[in-house]
Amino acid sequence: MVRSPIPTQPPHTTMPSKPILLSAAALLLALAAWLWWSADRAQVHALGEPLQCALPAQRASAPYPGMVWVPGGTLQLGDTVYPEELPVRRVAVQGFWMDRTEVTNAQFAAFVQATGYVTVAEQAVDAKVHPELPPDLRLPGAVVFISPTDLTGGGNPAQWWRYLPGANWRHPGGQQTSIEGRGAFPVVNLTYRDALAFAQWAGRTLPSEAQWEWAARAAAAPTQTEHAQPAQANTWQGLFPVSNSAQDGFVGLAPVGCYAPNALGLFDMLGNVWEITRDLYLEDHTKLAPETETADYAGLRPGGGPLARHVIKGGSFLCAPNYCMRYRAGARQAQEDDLAVSHLGFRTILQAPGP
Repeated sequence: MVRSPIPTQPPHTTMPSKPILLSAAALLLALAAWLWWSADRAQVHALGEPLQCALPAQRASAPYPGMVWVPGGTLQLGDTVYPEELPVRRVAVQGFWMDRTEVTNAQFAAFVQATGYVTVAEQAVDAKVHPELPPDLRLPGAVVFISPTDLTGGGNPAQWWRYLPGANWRHPGGQQTSIEGRGAFPVVNLTYRDALAFAQWAGRTLPSEAQWEWAARAAAAPTQTEHAQPAQANTWQGLFPVSNSAQDGFVGLAPVGCYAPNALGLFDMLGNVWEITRDLYLEDHTKLAPETETADYAGLRPGGGPLARHVIKGGSFLCAPNYCMRYRAGARQAQEDDLAVSHLGFRTILQAPGP
């Protein structure tokens, strides 16, 4: 390890006075106390949060229960907040059906029971694919968010993200946690391969980036207020990552359908969990191929591989104004295909005639 020299006091520099030092120490103590109080308050709040939210009943004649129709139209794909959202591109989208909520623990459990499927997070990491990883990071597991009580490394994400062996969709927060009683929560700690396997089992597929964004915009043009933190979504209120006031009702993940749907009847398109799409991730929209989004277009959707990355959309309960302003329809991010994360889920679509 290279050690940096200890900085010395430059000549003619006035040292801080004792009162200033004492004031600084008092401020640090007050900040530490506030962080401890915030964390304790958040834990108490989480214990009283509901485990299920009532979804409005669908018509008995609905052709595809649990799904809503997204009519076709012309999308201005992208946004202007972060470079990867540019350039804004015009894309024509055909109509499709979409799950009105994120896929839940109960739904994914039914899939696993029927097929015996084993997720990526439940398998050891292939050392040939990732020879750089130490043995403890090749154990079956997932990356889990853990809110720190203090910050010592500035904005280093390693302070709130940890790879926990034993974390998977059944144990979303690590081996000591469980989804018992949480069947209505979005299933998390999955990868692109896991989401695609569920979709194919259900006779469906994953949305493209354009399809997902068009649905999140409720098949309409973007509004001028789109960049504001949404009121009807599970996001982070407070100073991320140390203090969440939970003004939206939840400190962490929420059950599906706890917030008002958009105009199409789709719940949680923004916030709660990031959602996996079937598009490979490109650094921006420059090379985005189709001006018409069709069901059979596969130009950006090959099988990928363990080192591939796919586009994820919608932000999560961890998005705050001071960090990750991606609680917007036009926001996007890359996600490694072989890495499961505790704030990542998905929903499916069906290419079929409309109502």
